[in-house]
Amino acid sequence: MKFKISKLYTTITIAVILCGIFYVVKSQIENRLLKKVIERLTADSRVAEVIVTDVERNSITKKTYTTIKFLEYDTKLGPLVPKYFTFSGNIIQFQSMVIRFDDFYVKKGHPLKGKSAYFFMKVFMLTDNGAETFEITKVNEIPSGYEVAGVKNNFEKKIWQKFWEYALNPEKASKAGIKNAQIEAPGTKFIPGMIYTIKIEHDGGLRIDAKPVTPILKNEKIKF
Repeated sequence: MKFKISKLYTTITIAVILCGIFYVVKSQIENRLLKKVIERLTADSRVAEVIVTDVERNSITKKTYTTIKFLEYDTKLGPLVPKYFTFSGNIIQFQSMVIRFDDFYVKKGHPLKGKSAYFFMKVFMLTDNGAETFEITKVNEIPSGYEVAGVKNNFEKKIWQKFWEYALNPEKASKAGIKNAQIEAPGTKFIPGMIYTIKIEHDGGLRIDAKPVTPILKNEKIKF
């Protein structure tokens, strides 16, 4: 009888220990998952960089022209071919299509819908007479950095046309797990000696961060 009671106590003790281990492990797993969710909801990615390459004053028009270098990155953070734009001022904006997916996909870290998508459409500067505008991506085109390497056919074009259709049609967008798609135009004053980084927040829109160039690059014209 004593042996049975002792065995029962041992069994209960082991069960309690195992339950304790289970809850500790479960808690650790839950904490790790929660941390990943928070990271995904607060993380951001660099999508482009901008720097002023030239500032020139026109003695005839009395305007100061600012030239910027726009370097966009593809989905793997590889640099694309840089573009140069010149404006008669330095308060410049980037018109972008930003597509936000349902929180469910962001929290789960979905490979395709785990963070907001974006397309640069135009870069512009507002003036008293309207706007100075340069086009980056046309509607229904395959945005820069999203092309499949070595593939140029109608099938790929049709896929992207369908994607644009879903992005711009609220009813269809909802069925595709898109929370909303809207045009955003973050901008700032661009001045020499600063590097401007455009980032996309994984559950939000685009923003522009600015920081001075490193001292070693100041006043240097580097040729590649």
